Amino acid sequence: QVQLVESGGDLAQAGGSLRLSCAASGDIFSIAAMGWYRQAPGKQRELVATDTTGGRTDYADSVKGRFTISTDMAHNTVHLQMNGLKLEDTSVYYCYARVTRSPGDISRPYWGQGTQVTVSS
Repeated sequence: QVQLVESGGDLAQAGGSLRLSCAASGDIFSIAAMGWYRQAPGKQRELVATDTTGGRTDYADSVKGRFTISTDMAHNTVHLQMNGLKLEDTSVYYCYARVTRSPGDISRPYWGQGTQVTVSS
């Protein structure tokens, strides 16, 4: 099994900052990508930011310039520094990892349980 555990979700004021962290553990041979998605009530889950071991980083247009993703693949961790928070950033944030569990196996997506971020005015 693979477990992803998030931390850092909290209540913050608009314009403030939060830092989310996620650690992957369990049966991990390699990780191809780690990142963050979010889902607000009544909306579909959407990409926030992802980072691949190949060095590609993607951000949602809505967070570019405000959020920064950082990964430590050697320790299977990913962080999301969120600055300049807006009311519309309120959501449940999910950690994501694409994991290969053994040599020759295919990679599969895994998700954390989610951490709530609430931005108030």
